[in-house]
Amino acid sequence: MYISEVGIQLSYADTDMMGVIYHGNYVKWLELGRTQLIEDAGYSYLEMEKAGYYAPVQHLDITYKHSVRLGDQITVQTWVEENHRAKTIYGFSIVNQEEKVCAQGSTTHIVVKKENFKPTSFKKAFPEWFQKYEEIKKPIT
Repeated sequence: MYISEVGIQLSYADTDMMGVIYHGNYVKWLELGRTQLIEDAGYSYLEMEKAGYYAPVQHLDITYKHSVRLGDQITVQTWVEENHRAKTIYGFSIVNQEEKVCAQGSTTHIVVKKENFKPTSFKKAFPEWFQKYEEIKKPIT
């Protein structure tokens, strides 16, 4: 299983009135993690779009475990949790400088045709990319 990592730069604008990082920022971080994993695998979401496809989010799940505060050093760890013809599930952990898991989650993406948003097979549209995900995905236990 391959785990991609990307560091997140926190700013004061990311905080809420309680002095912790606003929960909505985590969704953006998951997308940064997914983008990094795609690049690490040798592919590009922009190239997918140029080929006439999108990969919208079908489902999002986040469990918050510990607050992230301004000054923390955050890393998003991302992996392919599941890879199917019709959908890919990315798993995530957001960890701080002490390696404490602050949040865990997943996003489920489907591939759709750009012109009509009709779902299509990831395996059929991008066979090499699909195969790469098969090689790096989390093993079935």
